[in-house]
Amino acid sequence: MTKENDNDFTEEQQEVLKSIRLSRIIIPVLIGIGVVMYLLMKDFKVEDFKNIDWNNHLLFWIFASLFLLVIRHLAYATRLRILSDGEFGWLKCIQLIFIWEFSSAVSPTSVGGSAVALFVLSQEKLSTAKTSAIVIYTIVLDTFFFISSLTLLFLIFKFDMIRPGATSFAEVDALGKSAFIAYPAMFGYGFLFFYGLFFKPSAIKRMLVAFTKIKWLKRFRKRAVTLGDEIIVASKEIRTKSFFYHLGGFLTTAIAWSCRFLLLSCLLIGFVNSISLDFWTQFALYARLEVMYIVMAFSPTPGSAGVAELLFNGFISDYVDNKTVSNIIAFIWRLFTFYFYLIAGAIIIPIWLRGILNRRNKKKFEKGDTSL
Repeated sequence: MTKENDNDFTEEQQEVLKSIRLSRIIIPVLIGIGVVMYLLMKDFKVEDFKNIDWNNHLLFWIFASLFLLVIRHLAYATRLRILSDGEFGWLKCIQLIFIWEFSSAVSPTSVGGSAVALFVLSQEKLSTAKTSAIVIYTIVLDTFFFISSLTLLFLIFKFDMIRPGATSFAEVDALGKSAFIAYPAMFGYGFLFFYGLFFKPSAIKRMLVAFTKIKWLKRFRKRAVTLGDEIIVASKEIRTKSFFYHLGGFLTTAIAWSCRFLLLSCLLIGFVNSISLDFWTQFALYARLEVMYIVMAFSPTPGSAGVAELLFNGFISDYVDNKTVSNIIAFIWRLFTFYFYLIAGAIIIPIWLRGILNRRNKKKFEKGDTSL
């Protein structure tokens, strides 16, 4: 994007655009590939690689994981269509989810792509209220899915779902214990947005602004005020919605997140013949993968680059005891879910921006004609 084009956006919008520039791809790619190469060099054994049987069984499960990637993307697109009250067509929803996922891939996972989502949706002729409602409500839906499902899974599988073979908190290592920090943190900010959307938005704004009176948080005051205003605006919009609006939002959220974990399950089944297909084995594996993600969710690196690959071996060590195979699975998993969106975003974002700028130039031209 040129400097001339940049001037067509406000200063705040230009900051968001900088966060999704294609040059931002370099850092997560270097981190991710660097870690994969390190793991392969450290653990790779030629004999183990040769023993991998690239038969129909393995190919079937690789294609199954790709199928789940498509379903996951369509579930997110369906959620966007529901939350926008059908103002976006299907192709537009699919395109916008690509941009949303790209922004998450080039941002620290703990930050996510919410700022970019607000910017992107605001360029698509949505009202401020609807734009804020969609972005903030997706945070609530995602958090509610995680909090409810993790609680249920823990009641069933206890500490074994956190680290292989653990039967008590004392047996969980430092990495596993970080999940006990991530869980209340996720619950806290999810509840904050939920309470603000459905009950007392003005009280949440006052609380956010009050926090910025703390000396080392003063620099976030402007953002706190903006976020508080967005919650108030979004609350007015979201409280008018029907039961089916909320049900549709939650079901598509649950499908999208479930596909994320089942995709990795398919790769594990394909590469490791010893993994049983019975329900409880797969359910336990699903639980482990969900815990792994909640630890990844607080990664400081863009899209959990490097962190995801390092976490993978520890979390599935009781399912895959061969590190060469484990690292290959991790690479394919990240190729499908991380690098795929980096590549897709690099193609789609310039096209989308060109369309936005052309639309703006057309409006300027029409206004000029009117004044003649």
